[in-house]
Amino acid sequence: MPTVSVGRDRLFAALGMTYTQEEFDELCFDFGIELDDVTTEKAIIRKEKHLEEGATEDEEVIYKIEVPANRYDLLCLEGLVQSLRIFIGLDQIPNYKLANLPSGSMLKMHVKPETLMIRPFVVCAVLRGVTFDEARYNSFIDLQDRLHQNICRRRTLVAIGTHDLDTIQGPFTYEALPPQDINFVPLKQVKTFRADELMEFYKSDLKLKKFLHIIENSPVFPVIYDCNRNVLSLPPIINGAHSAITLKTKNVFIECTGTDLTKAKIVLNTMVSMFSVYCARKFEVEPVEVVYSDGKSYISPDLSVFDLEVPLSYITGTIGVSLEASQVCSLLNKMQLHAEKSLSKEECSIRVSVPPTRSDVLHACDVMEDVAIAYGYNKIPKRKPASLKSLPLSQISELIRLEIAMNGFTEVLTWILCSYKENFSMLNRKDDQSIASTIANPRSADFEMSRTSLMPGILKTVAHNKDHPKPIKIFEVGDVVILDEAKDVGARNRRQLAAMYCGANSGFELIHSLVDRIMEVLGTPFVPIGDDIGYYIRQSDESEFLPGRQASIIFRGKHIGNFGIVHPEVLTNFDIPDPCSFMELNIESFL
Repeated sequence: MPTVSVGRDRLFAALGMTYTQEEFDELCFDFGIELDDVTTEKAIIRKEKHLEEGATEDEEVIYKIEVPANRYDLLCLEGLVQSLRIFIGLDQIPNYKLANLPSGSMLKMHVKPETLMIRPFVVCAVLRGVTFDEARYNSFIDLQDRLHQNICRRRTLVAIGTHDLDTIQGPFTYEALPPQDINFVPLKQVKTFRADELMEFYKSDLKLKKFLHIIENSPVFPVIYDCNRNVLSLPPIINGAHSAITLKTKNVFIECTGTDLTKAKIVLNTMVSMFSVYCARKFEVEPVEVVYSDGKSYISPDLSVFDLEVPLSYITGTIGVSLEASQVCSLLNKMQLHAEKSLSKEECSIRVSVPPTRSDVLHACDVMEDVAIAYGYNKIPKRKPASLKSLPLSQISELIRLEIAMNGFTEVLTWILCSYKENFSMLNRKDDQSIASTIANPRSADFEMSRTSLMPGILKTVAHNKDHPKPIKIFEVGDVVILDEAKDVGARNRRQLAAMYCGANSGFELIHSLVDRIMEVLGTPFVPIGDDIGYYIRQSDESEFLPGRQASIIFRGKHIGNFGIVHPEVLTNFDIPDPCSFMELNIESFL
């Protein structure tokens, strides 16, 4: 989860209260976050440089606070302070609003159709009358960096640009041009670069080089201009130096470009809601109209709340405590969710208004979780789950595990992913394209598909332990993946049992007796061939086994598995020098 570093003294000053380390740690726990570490800025530098000088008394104490990955509003000091002050009852939930502007005076961002080729979406907003000091400015920049690393997925989904509005003039245009047609002075530079030259220039920049791949191979680059053709930014790489914000900036223009409009809106809402507290009109944001070439347009940001209606019984029943509607509403208000009792239905419900800062609240379960956090996890009484009974498949799996272990076999656990070669050619099998699910973009040749048999993993285990004293007796109870058009995902899991004996001799009789013992434990009698009330074996012809030394297992007329002596070619493929016998069967057949 993300960790936010904030100065202790500045944090306590903003909270309006002072805590001991233990008290603040307890407050964080109650709110659902964690005080991960207490350090100093100089201590961090000393640690990075492997220095051992002692700390001095004048070093500022830094609190490293771990926050949930989906709580983007907690990624800066302003959001943390606001949330904690509301939680402890010092502040009310803020009311974010858009400035009431005539349509003619609203800034506009015109989007050219060429942007569809690279980053099609943009949302914008303006913060008027902002007062920055060094700490606020640094927090503003840090929030952008944390959002870029988190929800923006290293700028691939969304990139944020912030500009001094007094240095530029609307209306603005968002275009996509060939890189040789884009010329500007980038941030922290004094020389004019062409966009393609800039790609080469930043390949040596430790911070920016990791973002170049997003657009460098595209025939067009996204770029934002003002009405005087000043370049505001080349997203997602760098802003222009012309519109750089400083401590003296009073009016901030924020633009978020991306490939995901929903995430772009969340990012913009987070930026403006966190720092509108420093505006001349607190919590007021000036909107911008985004206009597309086809005539469609929308106003951003969208600071409206959305309502959820959650049954009181769902909240209290899931948490396991008895609470009145008024108590639940009070707890939700502590978590920045305005709540009131709904009388529209016969069943008592809670109407929850979700503000733009709480993009993590999507479902009734999110509301229930916030009630549990505000109530206190440690206060929730312990109770037994409604059902302690495991699923039938789990029960039979455990029964088989126990029985095979008592027969002297050691359980192993292998990867469900394997290479295509291991699953087929190394087992002398051919792929008929009917059962194997392959991975479209495997990162490694070792993990190209989901296994259709437990045999590859068992053989690799023996191969990696071939110097172990013999005999080696191992088994596995695990899932394989089989294609199934009847399933909505096109495949299904199937629980299998596999066992292998490896020693000086093949141990075929031991594997055969293990099959008989499993059937006996499961209450399945051995019957003559053709009888459907129990199981029997018959000769098989599987390529992974030695001809004439293998058999199929037939249960109630259906083929459920095989056992036999592993073919010498298969053993050679897996670099196993000793003879082995192997069995595998479908456990789900017994349900």
